[in-house]
Order: sequence, then structure tokens, then C-alpha cells
Amino acid sequence: MGTVTVLFLSSLSVSLVAADSLAPPVNVSIRDLKANSAAVTWDIPDAEPVIGFAITQQKKDVRMLRFIQEVNTTTRSCALWDLEADTDYIVHVQSISVHGTSPPSEPLRFRTPKEADRQASKSKDEVTMEEVGQTTQLRAGELIIIVVVLIMWAGVIALFCRQYDIIKDNEPNNNKDKAKNSSECSTPEHPTGGLLRSKQFPKNTTDGKLSPSVTIIEV
Repeated sequence: MGTVTVLFLSSLSVSLVAADSLAPPVNVSIRDLKANSAAVTWDIPDAEPVIGFAITQQKKDVRMLRFIQEVNTTTRSCALWDLEADTDYIVHVQSISVHGTSPPSEPLRFRTPKEADRQASKSKDEVTMEEVGQTTQLRAGELIIIVVVLIMWAGVIALFCRQYDIIKDNEPNNNKDKAKNSSECSTPEHPTGGLLRSKQFPKNTTDGKLSPSVTIIEV
């Protein structure tokens, strides 16, 4: 594990012990450039006994600079943080050996993008943790709604089946009541219970006179 030292200096000159035979880093470049952060990478010439690195980071036209030093490491990259959006920066990299430091590398100039540019350059396939959380909450809400709807449907179906069973059980009783009412309307004299029958009394001829004819209609 390397030891990192970060200093903020108000002078452009950094006093380091120079090693005569140590060559400066080469192929210094910037990657993962964002509005507020970036990463600087470099290569070390072959056979150089390097045990660490030192980086100076400076805003253009500003005397204040940041000095980053890490020893006991073989890494060839360093993260730059707390950068300002839409700002020009200058970076130098130096190698560190047991005898001192190398001369600074060629200055690397870069400019951080604007916040709007960073949002526009964000890949459509890139999903942040916040978006994942919102998607999970949305899916959980949809699942709850679906479960509630299914429970309501199950309740409606159960109620319908119960009502159907009650109606089906009451049908024999209704048939018995209808048969009973039909039997009560019938009498021994009128077994059919609904036919009209007429009865006509004979004429009285005892005194030689005709008596009125009476017809009785029975229901």
C-alpha cells in the first residue's frame, strides 16, 4: 500500500531532490475526463528504479497548485478530484527513486467539460444507482397494485360462487312450494282445480206448471 501526500502550494516552484540518472515519465495522458474529475496516466522508461511518483496540478493562469506524491507503489495512474467544470488545467508528472526525483514530464494541458456536456455525453445504457433505486421502487409499486387487483378479483369470484350455490340450493324448496300451492287450489269435487262445471236442476211439473230452470256454474 503506497503512502499518498497531498499539498497545496502557492508557488509554481516545487523543491525536490533531483536524481541525475532518472528519466522523466513519458506518454502522459488524461482519461476518464469529467466535469469534476479525471485520471492521469504515464509510462516509465525501461529499467528505471522507480518507487513512486509526484504530480503537480495547476489551474491555468492561477499560481495556486496541488502537489500529489505517492511512494512505495508501482502504479502508473493517479486520480484527480475536486476539479472545476469548464476549466483549463496543467499537469506535470515526476518519477521518484531512492536517490531522488526525475525532472518533470512535458506539461499536459486539458480542459474539463461543462456540466451540460457531461450530462449530454452520458451513455443511454449507463444506469446510475439512483436510477436503479427509482426503477426498483416503481416495479415494487406496480407489483403491489397487481397483487391487490388479483385479490379483489379472487374475492369477486368467491362471492359469485357462493351466491350461485345459495341460489342452486333454494331451487328444490321453490319447486316444493309451487307444488304445494297447486295442490291447495284443487278440491275433491274439482280435482283439476280449474275446470268450470255446470249443474242444471230438473223442471218441476207436479202442478202442471213449469218452474224456472236454474243453472249453477261451479268453479
